[in-house]
This record gives sequence, structure tokens and C-alpha cells, in this order.
Amino acid sequence: MPKIEVNYKVLERLAGQTWKNIEELERDLVNLKGELDGREGDELKLEFNDTNRPDLWSTAGAARALRCYRTADPPSYDFFSRADKPLEAEQRVIRVDPALKDIRPHIAAFVARGPALDDAGLRDLIQTQEKLCWNYGRKRRSIAMGVYRSQQLHWPLTYTARDPHSTRFVPLGMEEELSLVDILEKHPKGKEYGHIVKGFSLYPFLQDADGKVLSFPPIINAAHLGAVEVGDSEVLVELTGTELPSLSLAAAIVACDLADQGFIILPVRIEYPEPTPWGSTLVYPYYFQPSARAKTSACTRLLGLELSPDDITTALKRMGLEARFAGDSFEVAPPPYRNDFLHEVDLIEDVMIGHGLTRFTPTQPRESTIGRLTPMEELVRQVRDLMVGLGFQEMIYNYLGSGRDFIEKMGIDGSHLVRILNPMTENYEYVRNSIAPNLLESESVSGGAIYPHRIFEIGKVAVRDDSDVSGTVTLDQLGFLIADRSADFNQINAVVYALAYYLHVDWNVQESSDPRFLPGRAARLVKNDQTLAVFGEIHPQVLENWDIGVPCAYAEWNLGALIDG
Repeated sequence: MPKIEVNYKVLERLAGQTWKNIEELERDLVNLKGELDGREGDELKLEFNDTNRPDLWSTAGAARALRCYRTADPPSYDFFSRADKPLEAEQRVIRVDPALKDIRPHIAAFVARGPALDDAGLRDLIQTQEKLCWNYGRKRRSIAMGVYRSQQLHWPLTYTARDPHSTRFVPLGMEEELSLVDILEKHPKGKEYGHIVKGFSLYPFLQDADGKVLSFPPIINAAHLGAVEVGDSEVLVELTGTELPSLSLAAAIVACDLADQGFIILPVRIEYPEPTPWGSTLVYPYYFQPSARAKTSACTRLLGLELSPDDITTALKRMGLEARFAGDSFEVAPPPYRNDFLHEVDLIEDVMIGHGLTRFTPTQPRESTIGRLTPMEELVRQVRDLMVGLGFQEMIYNYLGSGRDFIEKMGIDGSHLVRILNPMTENYEYVRNSIAPNLLESESVSGGAIYPHRIFEIGKVAVRDDSDVSGTVTLDQLGFLIADRSADFNQINAVVYALAYYLHVDWNVQESSDPRFLPGRAARLVKNDQTLAVFGEIHPQVLENWDIGVPCAYAEWNLGALIDG
């Protein structure tokens, strides 16, 4: 869960209230799904239990929510552009290079002018940058933020793609001029975040009209313009990334935080070479959130409390929302710093919190329920006992793996596998469609153990299925492997038949053409035109791919088919 550090006195000043004691603050934090995680003098550590509210991850954001809950007076901001009403950015323009389209295509920016930054304000700005980019921005992969001394740069700026070998500048924290490639190898931030850009031939780069370097997004700022200090009174805030809505929300959050601290927000126009979903020219900060709707009757049904439109309006105002009623429905235009309303239940939850959690009367549950094992769990336990009784050792594996293991080594077409769109590494890129690769991987490193090897696992697998509403189906599967110099079709066939006998399964056998098995030495059990199991001798090429030196026989059962049948 996100944790932030705040100064108690600054929090009180921005929230516009003084708490009698720390216990009173803790009670108020419950309305933000937050809690006090520690205190040392005036320095507080707050933890929030809602990852959908990045607007709370700063002193100003937490103070805004606390102030709004107490006063029921939602803040308003007049520095947001809209699709039908863009603000005038004057000379503050950033032009985007078309070469960035497949690298890091989006950028948002604004200028904040106001009181000189003090130490607490600068630390909080840096904390906001770190929390947004690490938690919400997926460790800078989708959002990275830079802050610069805007009075020392000349507009327009250029967000471009540059050759990493010939482009050089002095990065923040160093005195030596380095190429972009050298920064990834020598600078601490380059080592930590370099993987985000290493796969590209060109790297993102931001500079002003005079050629002065601002940054190498998403890695590091330049040493001069990017070294914001205490006392600076005008800064450029810039964010780059891959997802336009998330990037725009992050920019809105930082802009509102700075406005709450007394800064004037000046817009910046972004000029794209091609249209984005919101147009080819965007002026930031930009308001893009669609309205959210819910029914009064749904509030009554879900909360168990009849609330009037006035009650709902007051509750939502305490959460920073303005509501408009029409019949049984009400509509809310989210504030610019929130984009967490995916369903009417999200709005109803805000009504509940805004109304006051302590105002709901606890009720005793009316139904008495008795827990029991599901039919699948009962079957799994029965099958596990049978496999152990047949001389197999149980294994437990991860459900995610690489395309190399799940597809290439198995010699199959991977089009039916479920692939993760944003994997942390290629080793966890696919959801397994079979237990076979896991068992074969264990066998590949077990050549020194005494044969025969008889291992099994009961677990989940997933495959793509266009007929399902989610596009995938998850199956409960049993996979077992025999590895021995004499392992063949007859051995695995005997185990399959023994399982079928003890599970009271009626079946017939058909030849299988599964490419994982040796042709002519594979079969499948079928019942009512549904495949219950496939089994046979593993193909020699598959064994070679896994560097396994003995014959292997394998079988897998679709346990769900036994339940359905």
C-alpha cells in the first residue's frame, strides 16, 4: 500500500484545521482509507489502503481530502483546458518528434509560478514525483516526471528521439558529460531504469529552443536546468509516458497540489505530429474525465439506508464531488485529480464514506452458512491421494513462465496461450496452458537423481477462448511424468487406466496427434465427445530441447471435465 511522509504543521496549514491530538487525526484519516503508520516529532508516516487514489499520495493531496471532508466544500480549479475550451499557452509550446511514436510518445507539462519553494515544499514535490512514477507509473515505465527551472529555458521545447551514442550531456548528480548509452551504464538512475529504453535504437530527449538539455526521459534530468533548489519560485513540471489518460491524470494531480500551495498554474501546449485520441494539439493541464452516474435506488439497495438527494449531495461534496439529479439518477463530474469511477458502485462507496461510516447501524447477518469443500476440491484431494499411492511425488510450480519454455521448447503453436501485456521480465510473460513444461524443467535438472522419476502436479492452466466473455478460460489440470530408461507408452497407459478405474470413469481411447508426443505413441481418453486426458511418449525433439537424456512419458487430465461429466 502507498506510504507517504508529511509534516504535521504543513498538513494542518493546508487542511485549514488544527487537530486536538494525533488520535483525532487518525479518526479523520479513516475517511481517506488511511492510517498513521508512524510518527517522529512533526514528521508523520501515512499509509493509504486505496491504490486507486494517487491524488492522496502527497501532503497537499491528503490535506485537500481532509479539508473537503470537514467543510463539504469541493475545491474548484480554473486552469484546466477542455476539448471545447483550450486555454492560451502563449509561447509555452512543446513539439513532439514523430519518431517517438513507438518509443515513448506522450508528454504533458505546465509551469507553476508562485512562492519560493521551501525545504518542506521541495521534499514533498520530490516525494510526489517518486510516488506517482513508482506506484502509479509502474516504476517509470508508463509515467516519468521531471521538474526544471523554467526561468532559465527558452521556448519552444522539443521532445525528440536521439541517437544514444552521439547525444551527450551532463546528468544530474554528475559533473562529467556522458552519452545516453554511458548514462545507462554509469549513472545510478541509468542502471535502475535503463531497461525501459534499452530495446530501442533511439532514446527520448528533451531540450529547449537554444539546445539546452532538460532531460533524458524517463532516466535523468540534466545537471543545470533539472536541479531545482530551495528558493526557486517558477518551475516547469513535465511528464512523459506511454498511456495518455494516466499521464494526464498525474499532471492534473501535481498541478492541483501546487495550486493548493499558492502557485499560479500556467498552461503549456503540446503539438503532436499525428492526432492522439484527444486531438493533435493538447493544452495542459487538461480535463478529460467522463462523468459518472448512479441511481438513488441503487444507493438505498446497497447501503441499506434511504438517503434523500440532499443527503447524497452533502455526502458527495465531502468527497470532493458535485452531483446533479434527474429522476432516480444522479450524475457526477469527477474533479480533475480523480479518475477512479469505473462503475456506479464506486460512486455509492463515496456516498457511504461521505455520509459517515459511524452513522450506519450494525446488523447481525440473517443467514447461517456452513462451509464445505467444493466438488472440485474433493476431487483434487482424491486424485492427489491416488497419485501418491501410485508412487508419484507431488510438485508445486509458478503459473507464469516464458515463451521459450512454454512454446519453443514444447514445439507447439503458441497462439492459444494467454500472454501478459506488461510483464516484469520475459521469464513471466505467459500463463501456462499445460503443466508439462514445468515437469520437464524439473526433469532437465534432475539427471543425477536415481531413476525412475515419477512426479505430478495438480494446478491451474489457462487458454484463450473467444467464446468466453473474458476471452480466456481457466482449467484445473493434473499432469504427471515418468522419466526412466524404460519409460514408454505402456507405463503411462497403465497409470491412466488405473486413475480412470478408481475415479469410476467410462471412456474410450482414440489416437492423438498432439505434437508434444511421438507420432503413433500418443492417445486420448474421450467421454461424450469431450477429451478427458491426453498421454503418450514425449517427442525426442522436445526432450532434446529440454536437454533431457532419458525417455519420458507424460499424461494430463482435465479435471473439470470429470466434474462436468
